[in-house]
Amino acid sequence: MSVAFTKEESAETASETLLPDRPISPHPNLVTEAGLKALEAQFRQAREAHEAAQQLEDVNERRRQSAAPLRDARYFAERLRTAQVVPDPASTETVAFGSTVTFSRADGRVQTYRIVGEDEADPKAGSISFASPVAKSLMGKSVGDVVGSGSQELEIVAIA
Repeated sequence: MSVAFTKEESAETASETLLPDRPISPHPNLVTEAGLKALEAQFRQAREAHEAAQQLEDVNERRRQSAAPLRDARYFAERLRTAQVVPDPASTETVAFGSTVTFSRADGRVQTYRIVGEDEADPKAGSISFASPVAKSLMGKSVGDVVGSGSQELEIVAIA
């Protein structure tokens, strides 16, 4: 094989393996106990995927396969380093980090979400980030309080 083809392939591979770092949120890295465990598991999975990629014989394929796990490992290492575990709220009187809040919307929908850290938030699974607009508007409020306005109005029905 010509050296020209080798360099071309290497340049192409280099562009695929120099992935930009995942963005780190400017907000404090608040996490629940479960969120910390999830970060640890994701870090472990990224390291294992990187180690598996290092076993590949083809250098170009090894670089391609290890790029994303290496980037993820850097991200999760930083998130673990800055994690601030917040204990479950001691009271259900007001909405706080870790609270599960049920609220009704102006259109009649009733929704329940747990307020958690950014990395563990999954609205489809019933959790939202403390940094989300909805969570910010609910924090510190009590059952019966109404936040927002117009069609975006939310009334807190329950706090657990």
